[in-house]
Amino acid sequence: MKFGTKAIHAGVQPDPTTGAIMTPIYQTSTYVQESPGKHKGYEYARTQNPTRDALQANLAALENGKHGICYASGLGATDAILKLFKPGDEIIASSDLYGGTYRIMVRVFAEFGLTFKFVSLDNPANLEAALTDKTRLVWIETPTNPLLRIVDIVAIAQITQQRGIRLVVDNTFASPYLQNPLNLGADLVVHSVTKYIGGHSDTVMGAIVTNDDDMAARLKFIQNACGAVPGPQDCFLALRGIKTLHVRMERHCQNAQRVAEYLQQHPKVSQVYYPGLPDHPGHELAKRQMRGFGGMASFELVGDSLPEAVRVMESFEVFSLGESLGGVESLCTHPASMTHASIPKPEREANGLKDTLIRLSVGIEDVDDLIEDLERAIAQI
Repeated sequence: MKFGTKAIHAGVQPDPTTGAIMTPIYQTSTYVQESPGKHKGYEYARTQNPTRDALQANLAALENGKHGICYASGLGATDAILKLFKPGDEIIASSDLYGGTYRIMVRVFAEFGLTFKFVSLDNPANLEAALTDKTRLVWIETPTNPLLRIVDIVAIAQITQQRGIRLVVDNTFASPYLQNPLNLGADLVVHSVTKYIGGHSDTVMGAIVTNDDDMAARLKFIQNACGAVPGPQDCFLALRGIKTLHVRMERHCQNAQRVAEYLQQHPKVSQVYYPGLPDHPGHELAKRQMRGFGGMASFELVGDSLPEAVRVMESFEVFSLGESLGGVESLCTHPASMTHASIPKPEREANGLKDTLIRLSVGIEDVDDLIEDLERAIAQI
């Protein structure tokens, strides 16, 4: 079954009672049992919910995995993965990654005895040099947030598999439409469903997909035992968003390519980060492991003036200044003060993340309007 068909049909069936083509919202906290322990497969809504079950099956199919497990947020999913490990275990993560991931690792789980290293993993040799006999997990984003670096999943997976180390790929920026890390050797794929999968800026959710039966069983136990589950209304909204994921992603990619090309030739722009540009260091790798270059782009202005960068962001009329990404509407974000503020400034700068960087989530509006908006905003400086 091709992706577009899976997005619409995988894991979902017409309601057996009414024939409703859309998965019902099972807004219930509990289920009536015929006798103690004798029920229809559902006991309590934290443990199971039919709307959530449909979404989890759908997401597993989209990532070519066996098991999908949903959580109340992307960080809820991250939290569940980190709970698979014990004090003394070492985790190596991409040095360029979402600030919330860094925060939960350093400010929460390091307090419980996990050890974290942040390494530039766009060069697999850096991973080889960082590994120790305590390394249990490698965590990568590709494309990375916010510098859009591309990490070679196959090369990293070969290293982790040889040593029996687990590999997690945060696939949020790419979505399952553009990239399937399980096919490339990853053990776990994590998503902020809030972003491209939901696609309409109206729900918060996270998900994990895996083919590993043992890890799936443990993650499902954590999902139920710790309780960070999404509600059925949010699951319904995510299912609805997924039905147009393939169509939306094509437009996101087309628009982002045009926007990046426009910014690259602008005399007031010094640097553009977008893997669809031929001079991007990861361009050829992205062509191999992705089916498109995505809807995210970042850029810096000539002169690296923070007041000028702020003035540009304040001057947009179509792009909205806000956190998050992946919705149908275009957003701009200032990572240093918003999504990545929890990473200390020296670490941000050491990784190449300047205070003047502007990140764009390019939506699916008419691209000429987006370019006009950029033209108008940049003209203010």
